[in-house]
Amino acid sequence: MEITANALQTVETNQNVLFTETPIGGNNSIIHREGSGLVTLRGITQQCRALFRITFSGNIVIPTGGTVGPISLAIALDGEAVASSTMISTPAAVEQFNNVSSSIFVCVPSSCCMTASVRNISAQAIEVQNANLIIERVA
Repeated sequence: MEITANALQTVETNQNVLFTETPIGGNNSIIHREGSGLVTLRGITQQCRALFRITFSGNIVIPTGGTVGPISLAIALDGEAVASSTMISTPAAVEQFNNVSSSIFVCVPSSCCMTASVRNISAQAIEVQNANLIIERVA
């Protein structure tokens, strides 16, 4: 599944990036509602678990009126940011875009579900543009 959000959006602290388009749809094990920041991963398998790869990339910026300093996003599972997926950018000035990306593997136990999102873990609101989230079931 590939979901995107090309328009500039403000993402408040501890909120999710919202995805508005679905260029490539999912299946019964990957579910997303357009306009939402959450993707449900389902462990539909005869094995012990289903394995997914989550990849995010996008442009981030400190909006006008913000404080210059590090800003960051992270892939979150069930609302909790995965530390190893943290994407940090330190623009030299407000309105200076930088591209960030991250990728992780996620195991979902058989017959269970998990929600994935991309969360602003900065101390201030940021703006995100050209957000692209790809989720693949790999096993």
